[in-house]
Amino acid sequence: MQHSKADKHEAAVIKRVSRRHDDEGHGGAWKVAFADFCLALMCLFLVMWVLAARNQERAEEIMRAVGGHTMDEGRGIMPESMGGPRGSLISREPLPRDPEAQHKQTDNSDDNKPQHKVRYESAADLASLAKVLAEMSEDAGLASNLQSVVTPYGLRVMLHDTDKQGMFERGSAIPNERFRKLLRQMGPLFARIENQMLVVGHTDSVQYAGQERAAFSNWALSSNRAMAARAQLLGGGMASSSVLQVVGMADRAPLDLKDPTAGVNRRIELLVLTAGQADNIAAMFGMPGNGLSSNGGVDTEIPDRADLSALRARLIRHRSDIKTTPQ
Repeated sequence: MQHSKADKHEAAVIKRVSRRHDDEGHGGAWKVAFADFCLALMCLFLVMWVLAARNQERAEEIMRAVGGHTMDEGRGIMPESMGGPRGSLISREPLPRDPEAQHKQTDNSDDNKPQHKVRYESAADLASLAKVLAEMSEDAGLASNLQSVVTPYGLRVMLHDTDKQGMFERGSAIPNERFRKLLRQMGPLFARIENQMLVVGHTDSVQYAGQERAAFSNWALSSNRAMAARAQLLGGGMASSSVLQVVGMADRAPLDLKDPTAGVNRRIELLVLTAGQADNIAAMFGMPGNGLSSNGGVDTEIPDRADLSALRARLIRHRSDIKTTPQ
């Protein structure tokens, strides 16, 4: 029996294949992967935003530290982290301020309660102060980095580098953690005394590569280092009026004359002045209202060259004793 062409068409069966079950098995995986990707991308953007905000905050602190404008510090001088300068002590960047310490200091300044302050004038008084500072340095693990000598000017406190440990990170104006903590601990101590001080920065004889007149030099290095020490003392609670002068002496006053690159020449000196010497310095520069007057005690006469030579010999002997003492 033969079928016609119309019968063949009527007998054709069309089957539609449903892919609904396949979609249920594989369609949800890409959605989970896409959600994970979006979450990771969001975290990346969040990290980048935090880093950008931190850099912006640091830039604002630097701008405030230099008086709201950038510094022209010479050509051809780059921080050591960027390939230069070679052999320097500290970098050009000013010390960032600690907002918490600054807020704490502001709160303390609002406290109108009178504080009883003591004045160190006699040699015995200054020696007792030196003992307290020595104990602080020993607790901070920096006993070999501190020397104190009673002089006719007052108490000369020298915080210097050693062959094993420095006070500042190499090529940075920011003190290392131990030195920073020590200065902060000294702040409250100096806040309780009437004596004013000189903060003096010293470098070794290593020079910057750039020798132009406008280039960064050891004069700026020593000044910045002294300013960094002052900032840490103030952050610890010392009053700003306690500092009479901040001085940078570059490499002009080395302790080790035989080795001008020695670590002991890289130092911060805190010269705690007697009242008479503070008055003499204030009068020399015509500072009004210094308010301190000499009541005897340590000799206020300026020592002659022989006395200074004897003092230098004493410091060198003290340094030799430190080197020979096992650590």
